[in-house]
Amino acid sequence: MNAADTRVQRITERLTATFSPQVCLVEDESAQHAGHAGAASGGGHYRIRLVSDLFEGKNRLNRHRLVYDCLSDLMQQEIHALAIVALSPSEATN
Repeated sequence: MNAADTRVQRITERLTATFSPQVCLVEDESAQHAGHAGAASGGGHYRIRLVSDLFEGKNRLNRHRLVYDCLSDLMQQEIHALAIVALSPSEATN
């Protein structure tokens, strides 16, 4: 398993432990950003889709804060950019 796969696995495990999501997809989009200033620091670009009961009744900003709080230590070096789709189960079925 290479470093990128390990990082995706670590992010997925952290999100799963925190949110107990029905859906947890983590995509590494770092290759699309090669040569980008942030990529030079070693941090990756990731797209996350989470569906969790914990997002019920929370607005988009608060949902994103929860995700950033969950991954805060990884944001320092391992994650440069994060695209987040965070939905409650009722929103995901619509």
